[in-house]
Amino acid sequence: MKITKDEYILRNFSKIKHKKWELYVITRIIHLLNDPEIEFVCQQLIKTPENKKYYTDLCFPQLKLYCEIDELQHSKISHSIADEDRMREIIDASEFKEKRIKIFDENLNIKKLEDINYEIDSLVQFIIDRKRKFVLSNNFYKWDYYNKYNPENFIKRGYLDVQDNIGFLYIKDALKCFGYKGGHYQKAIWKIKGTKKSLWFPKLYENKDWNNSLSMDLKKIEMKKRDDSIIGDVGEYQWIVFAHNKDFLGQIIYKFLGEFHSSKESSTETCHVLFRKKTKISINEYL
Repeated sequence: MKITKDEYILRNFSKIKHKKWELYVITRIIHLLNDPEIEFVCQQLIKTPENKKYYTDLCFPQLKLYCEIDELQHSKISHSIADEDRMREIIDASEFKEKRIKIFDENLNIKKLEDINYEIDSLVQFIIDRKRKFVLSNNFYKWDYYNKYNPENFIKRGYLDVQDNIGFLYIKDALKCFGYKGGHYQKAIWKIKGTKKSLWFPKLYENKDWNNSLSMDLKKIEMKKRDDSIIGDVGEYQWIVFAHNKDFLGQIIYKFLGEFHSSKESSTETCHVLFRKKTKISINEYL
């Protein structure tokens, strides 16, 4: 792990230090929860059910929940993400619950602090109840910061699921889930022995040689050379994709996006197109 858990938490709060209402509401939520088993992220890039991308104020990935603090000028949803943000890890929040804390009343006046606190307290109770439901249904995994990216967790579980927002710090850790026994690995493609499938670790944004992209709904990848030159024949790719991203702290992670297959019908000699076929993959057969 590149930074400590303490540093992770402090950097979360530092991202909102200049937004007084966000800082007040979010720190009150976290302090009232006082639950080290629940992970939280400030300013997480998410994809909504409407296939829009924006930064949500507070996200609880384990609980499939995100929260917005509605200030007067609140207009978070953006139809386009800045170029420098295309490297950022994105969480598919299609199945997430959204909750809001309103700072202003219908007359655009700031509410009394006691009224805002009441909303916060109600939200905290909602989070506590939601965690309890997840625990009872065996769908809650305790936040273990130092083991979050450990491949052994997924090897033991036997599958990878996009909905769990899985990522790894190193390519070799993703490979271990498919039987890799070696050391450090830097190549972008690794073929799974005895199969037609490979693991692919692409940069889905413009870089030195390529200008690959991921669709807004996270279901299609387009492969292009940066200079639009010919790539060649479209192969019968069956790629399990771990995209090269940065998390909100700037750490490089390889985010699991599912299994993608090439489409000859949709591809050209300068643009190869792949569509997602699976979001959940059993890994037991590869171990």
